[in-house]
Amino acid sequence: MKRAVTGLLILGAVFCASVVQAASVSQATLIFLKIAPGARPAGMGEAFVAISDDASATWWNPAGLGFQHGQEFTMMYVRWLPQFNLSDLYYAYMSATYEVPEWGTFGGNIIFLNLGETQRTDEQARNLGTFSSYEIAVTGTYGALVNRQLAMGVGLKLAYSHLSEQGAGEEKGSGTATAVAADVGLLYKAPFFRGLSLGANLSNMGPKVAYIDRAQADPLPTNLKMGFAYKIIDQEYNQLTIASDLNKELVKRDDQGRSDEFFEAMFTSWGDGDLAKSIIWNIGMEYWYSTLVGLRAGYWNDHLGKVFPYTFGVSLKYSSYRFDFSYLTAGTNHPLTDTMRYSLSVDL
Repeated sequence: MKRAVTGLLILGAVFCASVVQAASVSQATLIFLKIAPGARPAGMGEAFVAISDDASATWWNPAGLGFQHGQEFTMMYVRWLPQFNLSDLYYAYMSATYEVPEWGTFGGNIIFLNLGETQRTDEQARNLGTFSSYEIAVTGTYGALVNRQLAMGVGLKLAYSHLSEQGAGEEKGSGTATAVAADVGLLYKAPFFRGLSLGANLSNMGPKVAYIDRAQADPLPTNLKMGFAYKIIDQEYNQLTIASDLNKELVKRDDQGRSDEFFEAMFTSWGDGDLAKSIIWNIGMEYWYSTLVGLRAGYWNDHLGKVFPYTFGVSLKYSSYRFDFSYLTAGTNHPLTDTMRYSLSVDL
């Protein structure tokens, strides 16, 4: 894409639009960290924190690694905002897990969001060439059992944002930023109610990020995800699971645009505006016939972002390979409509 822009402000607006699905009306930066990976969770309306039973758990809930065995690798690709017809706007994800007996399971993932090529112009609209914009994050995770029913997991990530090689106009510095953040998760499988699991993941905890200088630093998209999953049917050839998640972004700004540090916003953000409207609610279901074919459907309600999409998904599994596909529709002319995710997972 060849979009003529004047400086980073317009580019930032394009970037924010590209990740609206993940972040609603976010007050944070690096919101690509909230884009949900995995075609399987996407088909379930992104309700997966209390399931997290495959390699995508390195993003969804690292505690899920505590209940996993063996090794697995998964990768996903999605063309982002297909309604814009921008071939170089895409999101890619890879994740792998490795069990160490008596120690737990280690994992890691890589996220890459390509924002395409942009034409740079000066204040007089003269062409100054082009530059590429992208975001990337690398995360290492670890999960282990606390007891037979409870697992805990942690993650540490390094994120890099490259919007431009230099600032706009008289701004000093560059349009790049680096961030360090941590995740912590819990997953509980209730012994008193067979088939019920409860999960929680507190993600993207870290210091503010500055593209130009510290005075203009913005918070990371710290997010609390909580949910449950219940296996209604658990037979040899038929399994049916329902799941639901709640998401709350823990970011707080005042009327002057100043933001709290993440450890403060974890408490102060709960009193910022209408609490019910600030929470994103996800619900989904998954049906498996044996271990061969999986079918999914889901929905989520994002009041602030005015996004109310329906999702559908299917899986085909053969031997150690599983192919997942999901489709999202959010209404006519919505930029998210026709979003299709493709995932391939392999048991190693």
